[in-house]
Amino acid sequence: MIAKGFKKFGILTLLILGTVGAAPLAASQVRDPVYAGLFYPAQRSGLNKSIAELAVAAAKTNSHGNVEGRLRALIIPHAGYIYSGYTAAHAIRHLTGREFSKVIVMGPDHRVGLPAAAISAVKAYDTPLGRLPLHPDAARLRQASQLFEYSPFSDRSEHSVEVVLPFLQYSLGAFHLIPIVIGAAAPERIAAALDPLISKKALLVASSDLSHYLPYQQAVTWDNATLELIKNLEPEKLMRRQNSACGKAPIAVILHLARMKAWQPSLLNYTNSGDTAGDRARVVGYAAVAFYETSHIRGEIPMENCYRPEQRGLLLDHARRTITEKLGREIDPEASAALEEKLGDSCFDTKSGTFVTLTLNGQLRGCIGNMSSTVNLRDGVRQNAISAAFHDPRFSPLTETELDQVHIEIGVLTDPLPLEYNGGDDLV
Repeated sequence: MIAKGFKKFGILTLLILGTVGAAPLAASQVRDPVYAGLFYPAQRSGLNKSIAELAVAAAKTNSHGNVEGRLRALIIPHAGYIYSGYTAAHAIRHLTGREFSKVIVMGPDHRVGLPAAAISAVKAYDTPLGRLPLHPDAARLRQASQLFEYSPFSDRSEHSVEVVLPFLQYSLGAFHLIPIVIGAAAPERIAAALDPLISKKALLVASSDLSHYLPYQQAVTWDNATLELIKNLEPEKLMRRQNSACGKAPIAVILHLARMKAWQPSLLNYTNSGDTAGDRARVVGYAAVAFYETSHIRGEIPMENCYRPEQRGLLLDHARRTITEKLGREIDPEASAALEEKLGDSCFDTKSGTFVTLTLNGQLRGCIGNMSSTVNLRDGVRQNAISAAFHDPRFSPLTETELDQVHIEIGVLTDPLPLEYNGGDDLV
């Protein structure tokens, strides 16, 4: 939807982004804002006022989501600010006071029909609030994988990434951007490509609205069911659900990573255009959702030591690096050495049964494990990663082409317990 007007707001000063002393970029190296003056105010002062007013209004509500932990990802709506800005502003208090040097913003392809996904080839994005340089990982992704292309038309016409940037700038100030527009690519493939880029200073953002053009009450019911899929980390069901979200692919990427890394989702706010600036005959739904890395692992028995999310992530990195090395692909020696140092933690000496499962496009591609606790976590994951990738008798060995697309899961078994029963019938 296109914003039709803006209220009068108070003044707030923001930092202008950019590198002092840097050589100016040529016009062809910068993406100018396309939807300023349509979806949001075109002037810096007006945009500051708009977001400031929305932030004040959002702060007055009983916002959901008081989750403690490290913020890893957000879902933010991307309609005109008079429609979705109130919900988008609920993300601001979860960003205030945090620092992210790299922000990966994923939006859906509304206009081109991309066969996979696109990453801009410009050096920076401009908005009325300043300039956002692209992170070097943007070019690396585009050059290293056939998943990502450069689409000049998408660059000029797509609004889903651009519209959320001022909210991020308002809250974070300066950061480096990786803008991704997702077309027909499978979300699990995008998740696998982004997984190595996820760090403590990286924030993942999915730009998406929810259902489109349903009557008000029907939209509320439909959107609540969609939000349940998001809260339950069910990307496959979300992708199959009709009219769930225009950005369901970017959301599904986050859900795949959240499931892999044990991030916990928290609904911050839900509205639709019938609540803000539109009639209730045909509405569009909006939600703000945060994903936190916490010490509580969703749906599993709480464990200690090596079962914290960051340590789970190390085991996943260990499995992927092991397979990468076995395939003979070059790896970053510094990153490998850093991983080895972290894996030296004594908690990885714990002996336990482990399983490594590989899936490709949602289908099993290999699964090997050991039931007994005869080897430690570090060695068990290494051995079973190699066996699952190359020695599962049900499948041919994993290829280098498949490596960038494969999804890895690790299961760690608790110590076996005796099964108590009284007779054959009781056992059954």
